[in-house]
Amino acid sequence: MTPACRFRRLGLRDYAATAAEMAEFTDRRDALTADEVWLLEHPPVFTLGTSSRLAPHRNPAAIPLVKSSRGGQITYHGPGQLIAYLLLDIRRLGLGPRRLVQSLEQALIDLLDGYGLQAVRREGAPGVYVDGDKIAALGLRIRNGCCFHGLSLNVDVDLEPFAWIDPCGYPDLSVTRLADHGVTRDIASIGEDLEARLRPLFAGGGVG
Repeated sequence: MTPACRFRRLGLRDYAATAAEMAEFTDRRDALTADEVWLLEHPPVFTLGTSSRLAPHRNPAAIPLVKSSRGGQITYHGPGQLIAYLLLDIRRLGLGPRRLVQSLEQALIDLLDGYGLQAVRREGAPGVYVDGDKIAALGLRIRNGCCFHGLSLNVDVDLEPFAWIDPCGYPDLSVTRLADHGVTRDIASIGEDLEARLRPLFAGGGVG
């Protein structure tokens, strides 16, 4: 029997340490290892994906810059941004990379629809957008049929550091957050709503 997916709420966690834990989990898992989704926030950090050669244009707050094993370009993480790290055996789930990304985008679109927001995806630029502004980003790494890293959703995160970079490699990309659209729910309750949207994709499971 396929083990159920476990959802874990980890609070505020250091980026580099968490990334190392994800890689170790993925390297050590086997055919019977349960999938996990980690819901958390990070202290302020810029991360560079494997495709990125960019650095912040400026960094007056001296925010750490960390190289990441995820795909994609440079982005910012900070408190008030909901992170969902997806440690999944996508081969076992029958999900190819493209379908996985589309499914995650749709889960976010459906989540935001529940808050009265019309969100869309954009061809060639993974993520979810509201009124042309990016509100959620995706960045995954697939190794031996399993994925790690995941998605970020701007809830009430400070947006100023995004102005110091080219978000996701796009110089003119504007960024938004739920708080700017009248959504005042806290990040814990939004995490619960996101879990409800993700569970059907991964066959359910218990909360760790």
